[in-house]
Amino acid sequence: MTADNIKTPFYIVYEQKLRSNIELIKSVAKSADVDIIMAFKANALWRTFPIFREYGVSATASSLNELRLAREELCNKVHSYCPAYTEQTIDEYLDGSSHITFNSLSQAERFLPKVKQKGGEVSAGLRVNPRCSVIETDIYNPALPGSRFGVSADDMPESLPEGIEGFHFHALCESSAEDLEKVLRAFEEQFGRFLPSLKWVNMGGGHLMTRSGYNIELLISILRDFKQRYPNLNVILEPGSAWTWRTGDLITEVVDIVENQGIKTAILDVSFACHMPDTLEMPYQPLISESTPDAPYSYRLGGNSCLSGDFIGDWQFTEPLRPGQRLTLEDMNHYTTVKTNMFNGISHPAIVLCHSDGSCETLRTFTYADYKSRMS
Repeated sequence: MTADNIKTPFYIVYEQKLRSNIELIKSVAKSADVDIIMAFKANALWRTFPIFREYGVSATASSLNELRLAREELCNKVHSYCPAYTEQTIDEYLDGSSHITFNSLSQAERFLPKVKQKGGEVSAGLRVNPRCSVIETDIYNPALPGSRFGVSADDMPESLPEGIEGFHFHALCESSAEDLEKVLRAFEEQFGRFLPSLKWVNMGGGHLMTRSGYNIELLISILRDFKQRYPNLNVILEPGSAWTWRTGDLITEVVDIVENQGIKTAILDVSFACHMPDTLEMPYQPLISESTPDAPYSYRLGGNSCLSGDFIGDWQFTEPLRPGQRLTLEDMNHYTTVKTNMFNGISHPAIVLCHSDGSCETLRTFTYADYKSRMS
């Protein structure tokens, strides 16, 4: 079966592109002698995890559901970080984690005794906030003033709580190696006095090393130099988007064309609010394979929901759009399927895997039963 035979809408994931990204990331990990693990918040399509398992990819989880999925479908032990653990959740986190990071000193002091009870099976860390902002979009910026993430240098004690073996900082989002260089400089200036006594440092996510033009050699150099300064530290990175960057698309169909006050809108059989929420939150415009800049025919694209703001645009096309025409919204395999919702009762697109030999397999379709179960 080929993609042309599959009814729209559907997300399609390309196995060969996925493998290329994984191989690049694993080569960076080997060259820099660091661990690079996958953040589930960007990708939880577990039916594709057999591919990741071939390469020995591990995971980081921020909820019990992510933790359980990681253990069942990807790896035995997981790195866990949650803004706040509770008496009801901490034991399950500790049972399934090799590393656990606490967001605050109060959380660390509260639950470190439970970590100690595990007899060294779990290594505990503290999230710190170097307050170095390199992200322009506030909703994705953990270094904003008043951030709820991590302990600032001003609030650090003279000595770390007994049992803290690592630091975790996260200040990037689809960022460059140059951005990491800036953040790492701030991190060392503010927290360097603690580093000789630690076992590991987790540099978080946002390292978009699979993006075209990313300075891979600089990244490797930064990581090698850091490890030379602190040979006692195991270095961990946990990107999300990098693993699945440009490895999948969303195939949709034009359902209708409407015009109001000179603006033409092509209404699609998908929803930006339901299926691509980052396009409204960020906001950003996904590339469309069939669109050509400066072409004569301009359209907004509208989602098929009742939300007035369920549209983005404008795009240009060489020919007028028509109902039944397919469009390819590019790079829709990260932060999309994990964020989809069924507002308005709109069903999720199917999920399709395109194998390396070109054949396509439908991994999942969605029905009324899925909608009803979410509302129960």
